[in-house]
Amino acid sequence: MHNDVYEIRQMPLSVKFVRQQVETFLMQNDLRLAPMDYYAAVFEHGGEEMLAGGGLCGNVIKCIAVKKGLREAKLCLTIISHLISTASSYGLHHLKIYTKPENEKMFESLGFQTIAKSEHAILQENDNSLSLFKKRLSEMKRDVPTGILILNANPFTKGHRYLIEQASSRVAHLFVMVVEEDLSRFPYVERRKMVEAGCQDLPNVTVCSTDSYAVSAATFPTYFLKELDKATDTQIMLDLDLFVRHIAPTLNIQTRFVGSEPTDPLTQRYNELMREYLPTQGIAVEEIPRLHQGNVHVSASSLRGCLRAYSLQRASALAFPTTIPYLIADLACQSLQEELDLTPKPGLVDKHDNGAHTDMDYEMMERSINALRPFFVELALLGWNADKLHVSDVQSIGLRAEKAMFEATKGVNTHKGALFSLGLTVVVAAHLMRQKGKILADDLQDGIKELACQFPKTKGTHGSEVASKHNMEGALAHACKGYPDLFAKWLPFLKNEGLRMKNEESANAVRSLSNDSSSFILHSTLLYIMSTLDDTNVYYRRGEEGAQIMKREAARMLDGFSLKDIEAMNKRFIAENISPGGCADMLALTRLVQSLIE
Repeated sequence: MHNDVYEIRQMPLSVKFVRQQVETFLMQNDLRLAPMDYYAAVFEHGGEEMLAGGGLCGNVIKCIAVKKGLREAKLCLTIISHLISTASSYGLHHLKIYTKPENEKMFESLGFQTIAKSEHAILQENDNSLSLFKKRLSEMKRDVPTGILILNANPFTKGHRYLIEQASSRVAHLFVMVVEEDLSRFPYVERRKMVEAGCQDLPNVTVCSTDSYAVSAATFPTYFLKELDKATDTQIMLDLDLFVRHIAPTLNIQTRFVGSEPTDPLTQRYNELMREYLPTQGIAVEEIPRLHQGNVHVSASSLRGCLRAYSLQRASALAFPTTIPYLIADLACQSLQEELDLTPKPGLVDKHDNGAHTDMDYEMMERSINALRPFFVELALLGWNADKLHVSDVQSIGLRAEKAMFEATKGVNTHKGALFSLGLTVVVAAHLMRQKGKILADDLQDGIKELACQFPKTKGTHGSEVASKHNMEGALAHACKGYPDLFAKWLPFLKNEGLRMKNEESANAVRSLSNDSSSFILHSTLLYIMSTLDDTNVYYRRGEEGAQIMKREAARMLDGFSLKDIEAMNKRFIAENISPGGCADMLALTRLVQSLIE
């Protein structure tokens, strides 16, 4: 290739016409555009026609294509070299290539080895990661009849536990592999710990990881998209081939167990091809009927639906007990994310703008929530496992969480107040679930009071300065009283707005304003909180005058508003430097409490 003739350009797929250009080019080469973090193409200098292209999804190189008639120009090698260099700049050195079988020899010349094959695709990688993975597996090998279950466990349910019990009773030893991908609602580290906790009383069960070699974004990306199309069988067979070549012989697997799948066509197809192929390779396939509760089969998707519907109690009925703390932590993060996503908001960061803030934006707030998630899990596990709650244990986790938040935001205080209020609630809720199996509003409020009152009074914070200057209550005082306005006013308001939206006339009115009744309910609740709360954040930024403006404007809007009214309010608050951050925290806390109580 002559560098003075060709150039490589990044193709930003978020731009509509660029995406269409790439899709058309791939279609001409019998390929479809897959999810991609980075895509690049080769052009003649100053030209507009794509001559070759390829992309990166994580550490996987895919969607490699060269214009027909130009393949002798070795443009494919050029684009691959560029992608390898780009991946290296991102710190990615262990790479995989998903490509057509006819490219096998060419990529071998670049140091890639084939690790799995199907009729229409091969999977290759460029280092010894698979060998290291197999070495780790070989150390677990048992010289007895052995079976395997591969689970995503997103999250771990009573149904998963039932499958494991049934499978482990049919073999001398059972390996339970947890899919090691962070493309699910619950991250891998949580799912792995859930499964380990759920299997700790089963002596012939070993929990281990798939690494990136079973049901991964590389071997089986369709699994995470839930698409069933002409590419599906190719991906399934790649995944099964890798299992047969590498995992099964390394662990001495004679039987692969699967749960029956009554609803998901993709998993049904996977199970079908597995039953056809594995026995030809000397591996039995046993399908175990799913666990049912009443007329409903227990599934992770059903459980996640309960979480989205703000019901810990319904979700817990499907979860294995040791999973419950993870559900509580997840609901805390869901509440924070829902508040962040609510758009537009007055003076607050949302998807459209940064409100009255110059030091934070949506992406930073999202990083903050993700940084806090492991600590909400720790707090929930503390509440679940402790016979008695001690404030020193809560403080220790909270301080580490605060440090992680500041590291994620480069020193900006995005969620310190929310960490305190939601963290308290998470600990107490988990403790109540372990002790009583349910959470009543009075018990939750009393538990928050008792734990909050053990905290020392805060000094030197913006909130404590404002509380002292204006003779008002700060965050700790509200917690020590058990958030009385939340339980007596805001929570009933949130529930009543939800019931009101079920009324057809009201729902139609909402649709004419925003097309989203859920957002309308949250907007209404936020305005109600703003009309009643002495928000120390507003006092700190704009004093008594700003606080009264906020309360007066919010109360007026409660009589009736549209999204345009909220947008206008946002512009006024930006001009006035008003940002009701405390109200936003209380909205998230109110939603969390709604999700927790029976």
